[in-house]
Amino acid sequence: MKLLKWLSVADRFHKIYLDRQLAPFGINSSQYMFLIKLCDSPGILQDSLMDMFYIHPSNIVRTIAALEKQGMLTRSPYDKDKRTWKLYPTDRALSAISEIRAVCEKTEELLLQGISETDKNLFTGFLMQAGKNITAELGIERKEEEFHG
Repeated sequence: MKLLKWLSVADRFHKIYLDRQLAPFGINSSQYMFLIKLCDSPGILQDSLMDMFYIHPSNIVRTIAALEKQGMLTRSPYDKDKRTWKLYPTDRALSAISEIRAVCEKTEELLLQGISETDKNLFTGFLMQAGKNITAELGIERKEEEFHG
């Protein structure tokens, strides 16, 4: 049960840490990954985010609405399917993204402090396998490359 305990501790406190570090940008630990993906892929379809982040569709809609309200993204209708939207980062998002990435990198460094490069790679691989195991058990199918993001 040590694994479950420490996964929970690391998850809870890294989110608290990220929330504090991301507050100056007007975003939080549940929004940064959307913003990074959006800046990397302007015009991405909202529906495609559901397959990327292992998050319930209602949470994606809520996060997109919050980022739009905060002036971080704009939406435009998708011509081929009026039920979904194309998402674009705003100038505000684009001007902050490099600092947001730096906060994420600093957080990863903090979490992995004192661990050798070899062990970091092993640890990351183990976490990815654990993710694959639990999603498979729950019948949640994802493309292989999605586990590498």
